[in-house]
Amino acid sequence: MEMKTERIDDLTPEKRKGIMERSMEDISVVFEDVRGIVNDMKENGDAVTLSHYRKHKEDIGPSDLEATREEIAAAYDILDPHVVDCLKVAAGNIIKFHTAQKEREMWSIEVTTGILAGRITRPMDIVGCYIPGGSAIYPSSILMTVLPAKVAGVEEVVAVTPPGTGMSANPATLVAADIAGCDRIFKVGGPWGVAGLAYGTQTMPRVDKIVGPGNKYVTAAKMLVYGQVDIDSPAGPSEALILADDSGNPEWIAIDFLSQVEHDPDSAAVLVTPSQTLGDAVCRIINREFDQLPRKDIFESSLVKHSCVLIANDMDQAIDFTNEYATEHLQILTRDPFITLNRIKHAGSIFMGPYAPVPVGDYASGTNHVLPTGQCARMFSGLSVDDFIKKPTFQYLSKEGLAGLKDTVITLAEAEGLPIHARAVKARFS
Repeated sequence: MEMKTERIDDLTPEKRKGIMERSMEDISVVFEDVRGIVNDMKENGDAVTLSHYRKHKEDIGPSDLEATREEIAAAYDILDPHVVDCLKVAAGNIIKFHTAQKEREMWSIEVTTGILAGRITRPMDIVGCYIPGGSAIYPSSILMTVLPAKVAGVEEVVAVTPPGTGMSANPATLVAADIAGCDRIFKVGGPWGVAGLAYGTQTMPRVDKIVGPGNKYVTAAKMLVYGQVDIDSPAGPSEALILADDSGNPEWIAIDFLSQVEHDPDSAAVLVTPSQTLGDAVCRIINREFDQLPRKDIFESSLVKHSCVLIANDMDQAIDFTNEYATEHLQILTRDPFITLNRIKHAGSIFMGPYAPVPVGDYASGTNHVLPTGQCARMFSGLSVDDFIKKPTFQYLSKEGLAGLKDTVITLAEAEGLPIHARAVKARFS
């Protein structure tokens, strides 16, 4: 594997399309299998889950599906105390940032004489957070999903996570959930966890919304239950784009680039710069570092399939490409990142300046790491307090206010062929 620069102008239409589409996950191959599991869960509930997880525990029963207070307490004894302290630091920053997102509980305006209209904010009653498990453990995802819901005022927050041998949950996951104030933790993953939350089972409550990252099976399940519950944006493999001018530090940029493709074989990293000198330097460092990397198969897959170092004619072209790419994570490494920020239209989370590498947002700066991927930043935002609140509107009309609108409403209702709508207004003046 050898990383080389490519000029944006020299990309073939096929190559550019591949870069833009990168690791957009095709769930069609698993959709029907997942549909079968979801429908089975809807009809039969816990019995389906128990049958599936008998591989972890032969004498499994319903009580094995939920983490107990004793398990959580034991997790604190197992986990490194320094990890616990760091989770608490991260939680504090996440709470502070998301508290600042909260809106006024109510506002209103006088639309015209006698008509008062406004909006209130109300939290959802109960939400579910999906926490990946199995081969990779992400206690940070617990903090990023549970805490915004708690800050929003959600009454009950439930988490699901895949179990391991003996129906045990990872200690870091349990501790993080406890620190975040999660009310219940179920050791159920994949489509079983998603469907259990969407429809409710004998042990799992039915929720109003399901959030959190997962593999293509989880994504397919979330899309299948959408409408029964709300979901966050579909999430695929992680991705980052670095936008840099010639002031960028090539050593730091190369490490940032490699840190992104460390996630999994379908991750994507892109550097876009008008500086050929910087691009060449970054490629040399990536090639130098590659031979020393652990899990080289993961790095090589990501670097070959979805990653590139692109040279733009100028910063205008670099920014245009960045906006088209609509990345999950965007690093701005320019002389004045705030000026550059003004021209960015599409990105999930933005990291500005040489001392803001993406991992700070992944863990502890306070912003959320549950973000849109695969160009979905064009229409979705990262997870926030807004995801857990509803915003009903209200109106109060005096008789004078209704009189002022009477003719307009009656005329429009009759024009739409809805005479009883018109009568509802006429009746108040007859």
